[in-house]
Amino acid sequence: MEFGISNLFAYLIATIHVLGVIAAIHAVFTVRTAQGAIAWALSLFFMPYLTLLPYLVFGRSRYDAYIEARREADEQMRRAVADLDWRPWVEVAQAANASEIYQRFRALPRLGRMPCLANNQVRLLIDGEATFSAIFEALSQARQIILLQFFIIHDDALGRRLHALLLERAAAGVQVHCLYDGVGSHSLPRQYIDSLRAGGVQVHAFPTRAGVLNRFQLNFRNHRKIVVVDGERGFLGGHNVGDEYLGLKPPLAPWRDTHVEVRGPVVASLQESFAEDWFWATHTLPPMVLPERYPEDGALCQVISSGPADPQETCSLLFIEAIHSANDRVWITSPYFVPDEALFSALRLAVMRGVDVRILLPSRPDHRVVYAASSLYALEALRAGVRIFRYLPGFLHQKVMLIDQAACAIGSANLDNRSFRLNFEVTLLTIDSAFAAEVEQMLETDFSHSRELVGADRRNVRRLQQLGMRVARLISPIL
Repeated sequence: MEFGISNLFAYLIATIHVLGVIAAIHAVFTVRTAQGAIAWALSLFFMPYLTLLPYLVFGRSRYDAYIEARREADEQMRRAVADLDWRPWVEVAQAANASEIYQRFRALPRLGRMPCLANNQVRLLIDGEATFSAIFEALSQARQIILLQFFIIHDDALGRRLHALLLERAAAGVQVHCLYDGVGSHSLPRQYIDSLRAGGVQVHAFPTRAGVLNRFQLNFRNHRKIVVVDGERGFLGGHNVGDEYLGLKPPLAPWRDTHVEVRGPVVASLQESFAEDWFWATHTLPPMVLPERYPEDGALCQVISSGPADPQETCSLLFIEAIHSANDRVWITSPYFVPDEALFSALRLAVMRGVDVRILLPSRPDHRVVYAASSLYALEALRAGVRIFRYLPGFLHQKVMLIDQAACAIGSANLDNRSFRLNFEVTLLTIDSAFAAEVEQMLETDFSHSRELVGADRRNVRRLQQLGMRVARLISPIL
């Protein structure tokens, strides 16, 4: 009996190693970046007991022809939208392209599928109370159509307020379409969803693909946060629906985040972004509407939707293009700082050009491994001349980039591989000196509540901390 058990154990070990080698070869051929391929291949080869199962969940970035299927669905959606004669944008798009500042972002017209548009009104929403007060006020006034999507919706006090408001608007005859991410909102009770449907709300989870293993697939998540009301008012940014985003859940409270409200032609672009995701989930187009009139002046705005089905790595290229375009300053805030080599090189070159490069990061971790990897990159950026700040009052979750005196980007994308290559994200690029001044004032306040790292912070890291950070960095391409 002992001999049989020993043999069975030996066969099990051998089988795991063989599967690890096969998975490592698969990773070399399929993972989208060299760093990620190396990280997966080495870990699968040497530690298959620890990494084989996580690879099935996290690593299969091109499983079941997902990307091709998504691209085909997006193309079908765009053809359907084109039949609606949807884009009355010629004049405002020409005005945007004539902008001297926008012309510095030379790659953006080809990088983004939707054009830069003039004559938009943009409102900065700082933290959860301002954000959800504005969103709920807009929802309560909806007359025709609500398009709403979040990565996370919780069944807590804030989630129930949203639930009641959507039911109220649906009862009033408003067409309400709600999309949530199936993994991000994994704790959302079935009763919450069923009661919305019973009340006339069209609600769906953002899916991956069918199949047993695909149900555990954590890549290709929809990380976008978009609300559009009657085609007139749009919202996007970093907030999800949950009490923690109002700063009501220690130990990360108070929660620091940023959203924006937009009115004008660019709201049509937000509707298109929502329509792509809705079409993927339901194979139908959501209702879309254009307002009777637009503002006569205002900011230049461009919606950049990015995701793993793009022909290029739109999200990372957006950050790199913005950094390369800077003459005076690049201020970035992000909860996670796990850059790839191209982005890190762009930051280094900006410092060499004399650009004021600052990165604001949280001082409290919500994911310890990511925080450890982020800390090592932060110390290396500090050595390269980047000014690094740690936000002290609470957890910092905002995703904001300020370029020079007129351009800024606010959206859902973090500075990490997941946002760059694995998640669906949305960002609003705004070119307007008055709005940029508001963002500057907001960030100056954030910097005043932060501690700037100095050379001593890098020198005083203990050996054990260094080891932990370097191990975390090894697996950072797959985080």
